[in-house]
Amino acid sequence: MNFDNAVFEFSAGKVSQLPAPSLPEIVFSGRSNVGKSSLINKLLNRKSLARVSATPGKTGTVNFYRLPQVRLVDLPGYGYAKVSQAEKRRWAQLVEGYFQAQRDHRLVMQLVDMRHAPTADDMHMIRFLCDAGFPFLIALTKADKLNKTERAKRLALLEQEFGEFEGLTLIPFSAVTGEGVEQLRAAIEQVVAQ
Repeated sequence: MNFDNAVFEFSAGKVSQLPAPSLPEIVFSGRSNVGKSSLINKLLNRKSLARVSATPGKTGTVNFYRLPQVRLVDLPGYGYAKVSQAEKRRWAQLVEGYFQAQRDHRLVMQLVDMRHAPTADDMHMIRFLCDAGFPFLIALTKADKLNKTERAKRLALLEQEFGEFEGLTLIPFSAVTGEGVEQLRAAIEQVVAQ
């Protein structure tokens, strides 16, 4: 699969605006400021196809990026404190509506900042994915910000922090060094080929 051919396709702010589900979809989920846009740009060999913002909570829409064989779907980030309760509710309804729609959800890439313990929202999302039976993996973002010792320590702690879940796939990722890019692309290619 050629990941360089991606185009921005559509932004949906309401469930009624979601485009017709015509292709398999790879979904990107994670809290605000976890690095979803940076990960998508790195996967697609682009600098700014997905807009990267210094301000968390900017993506209040479901954004669709299209490759010939698959769509990449960027969900609004969760857990940002400075957004109004009404806006948080709208985002939650949008994300729930997206997951409840009859779409070809091939894989969810759940992003978690490798430097920190998963948040309550991260754990809630992972439980939801498990309970609903969505296939997913966990991309551990910002891996380049840890030295070798810190990284080994965090990986050991993550095993404990995710202890309630069995068989999780954890892939350390860095938008700076490119670590994890080939593994994530391979995971996409595998599920799209099924």
